[in-house]
Amino acid sequence: METDESQRAVPFQLQFDKPIASQIKIAEWNPEKDLLAMVTEDSKLLLHRFNWQRLWTTSPGKCITSICWRPDGKAIAVGLEDGTMSLHDVENGKLLRSMKFHCASVVCLNWVEDTKKTMDVKNGDSPYEDRTARFFPPAPRVPRTAGLVPGDSSGTDESDDSFRELFDSSRQQFDILCSGDKDGNIYFNIFGIFPIGKVNLREIAFHSPLLANHGSFRLMDASICKMALSSDLCHVTVLCSGMLTKTGLGSCDNQLSGCHLDGLHCLVLDSTMFQKRKNELHQVALQASNVEHLIEVIRKSIAIMYKQWSDAMHVYQEKFNALSSLIVDHGLDSSSQEEFLSLLGGARTSPPVHQFLVSSLGEAGLKRVAKAVSGAGKELQTIVLDHLQPAAEIIGFRMGELRGLSKWRARFQGIGLEERLIDNATEKAGMLLVQIERFIRILSSVVQQFSNFFNWLLKCVKVLMSEPSDQLLPFSSELVILFLKFLYDQDPVGMLLQDTQLVHNVEVDLETKQRVTELAHFGGFSDSEYLKRTLAKEFQQMESCFKEALGMPLTTVSRRILCKDILPLFPVSSVPNLKSAYLPVSISYYQDSQRRRCSSWPLLQNVAPRRRCVRLNGIHHAPLPSTEVADHPALPLLSGRCIAVSEAPHGTTHQRLTDYTSFMVPDETFPNITNCIGVARGLINDTDNLKTGLNSLEVALLCIPDGYHCVDLSQYKDGQIVLLLNDVNTDSDISGNACMMMVQTDDLTFVSISRSSPSWNLHELKVCMCVCLVCIYSTTYE
Repeated sequence: METDESQRAVPFQLQFDKPIASQIKIAEWNPEKDLLAMVTEDSKLLLHRFNWQRLWTTSPGKCITSICWRPDGKAIAVGLEDGTMSLHDVENGKLLRSMKFHCASVVCLNWVEDTKKTMDVKNGDSPYEDRTARFFPPAPRVPRTAGLVPGDSSGTDESDDSFRELFDSSRQQFDILCSGDKDGNIYFNIFGIFPIGKVNLREIAFHSPLLANHGSFRLMDASICKMALSSDLCHVTVLCSGMLTKTGLGSCDNQLSGCHLDGLHCLVLDSTMFQKRKNELHQVALQASNVEHLIEVIRKSIAIMYKQWSDAMHVYQEKFNALSSLIVDHGLDSSSQEEFLSLLGGARTSPPVHQFLVSSLGEAGLKRVAKAVSGAGKELQTIVLDHLQPAAEIIGFRMGELRGLSKWRARFQGIGLEERLIDNATEKAGMLLVQIERFIRILSSVVQQFSNFFNWLLKCVKVLMSEPSDQLLPFSSELVILFLKFLYDQDPVGMLLQDTQLVHNVEVDLETKQRVTELAHFGGFSDSEYLKRTLAKEFQQMESCFKEALGMPLTTVSRRILCKDILPLFPVSSVPNLKSAYLPVSISYYQDSQRRRCSSWPLLQNVAPRRRCVRLNGIHHAPLPSTEVADHPALPLLSGRCIAVSEAPHGTTHQRLTDYTSFMVPDETFPNITNCIGVARGLINDTDNLKTGLNSLEVALLCIPDGYHCVDLSQYKDGQIVLLLNDVNTDSDISGNACMMMVQTDDLTFVSISRSSPSWNLHELKVCMCVCLVCIYSTTYE
């Protein structure tokens, strides 16, 4: 007995046994490195090496519902229950970008990179070069919030730098992040951040060869279980539950008339738009995503500038409002400005002004106020010169690049790049530059006048306290008068930066208005009222125009993503909690490079008449009991031989992309089929093949060994599907056995389904999914 135990093969060895506080509910392997990302039941994202070394842990504070890796393995996309998607750096787990496209829980994420180069010189495409680096320094980052020290984790500069580095490393390759929510919405985002397509499964019409004689259908209450974009970007396979409802006109047979088919469906969406126009989409996404980043820089720059200036003005107003109270207490009928003008004119110092300057404010208080205003002015000038102005200049250049692309109507009008909208957004970018130049001048003038006013007050304080004032900085009486008249109780800088719905019109003299109107006739801005707007308002208008211009490609491409086919898999009337329960499903795309010859063999040779296992090519095939063979409803379809139709000439190799859809069939669905997994392949090519009289849709059914239950399906590599099984016979309080089974799809016996037959209906399709039972080799460990 000991010898048998010692000789027993141990294919897997557990290197470390480190318990985790909560159970793991999601796990995804890094496609490029030996890293495993896991999500626990308490919604913590963990990253481990293969040796179980934990690298980092982060928690978004919300329920995590899905994760996926970027194709190069350098970032992780996370879907949350509230519809938010976030990107995290694989090096440290820092949040790189957070986006809110969905309104429901993001239940599925899939990130695919185009396997071919974006530009194909052989087809006449000239390589695209981002010319921004020729004329501009590196793009500015988001400014640091005041009060943070370098290295503070709460700062945004490190995350911003990491995001820019990751974005720059992937911009030469075209990739798309697909996200689906439980309400049936699918978003397609280039580089994971720029939305270029949207599909609502509850709104699109379905047409299929199976339903050709029954009009159009829609999926009511559609909820996505799984989806995958093919590596050639031409097809999207979606597994979703919903009620298939007839909406079109036309005749239908008695079986479908007046009924709704509620079940799990496999959909194929035609996304060839991504492949045919990937060069155009790549160029637009590259420019637009950079502009979006720079818009975020401007937005946060304005917010930080407003906060810093408001804090300085609060310090100033808090000190100088005391003078108004002292004037009232002394029973005088005058204003603070009048009292200061009297002091400037050489009149006798009034009691409230004397008390204010000597006691309430004092030399120390005046210096603190002067330092706060001067420091805020310098910080604002630094942010404008280092962040705001460079970002606006690069935006203007990139919008000019998009404007040039929009004039190439033959290539870019087809993806929704409207010349009129781009021109409008480009003009708004120019207006923002003018507003920034004006803001710099106003800020410089205001800071100078504040400094001059404080120098005069300091001299007054020194004189009132009989202290020497010869070493003080000089001041201008004219500037003091201007300050008391226009700036003492007003804040033009804060008004330009304030983000509010209230209308703040900047006063513009008549001569300037006339000159701006005249310039419009010589190529100037068509909107001559822009000088009346504040900097914050101008930025909001530019952002709105940019979103409108770049929203057209999203709308245009979304209209081109249509449903190509639909395959009902099984009804859910007997599975009422399908949407809330986890259903093991998997969608894979493999390159089929083998020659598919015309061959035939008796299908029933794999089904023995007695209860015994038959070994074919090293694979165990579990037979159906003889009673089930005789009573199996699909038996008439199995009479004769299964023909695998050749799709390539004899002696040649035909390489194509083949889809594999695997799903756990609920035991309640069919009375004679229990604990089985259905596998369908060739659905993406079935519609095209029907036009030539060929059938490519094939199905098979895997039988799980007795005593085990499938808890997960996943793709391992080309041509292989991995099943994770649990031992259901073990006491739940004891650690039981688990089984990992690897399916080689080439070894499965698939049966072709003819969907073009006029007598074909949905009920027969569900029966045909139960054709052959195959039990593959399994490996167990305790």
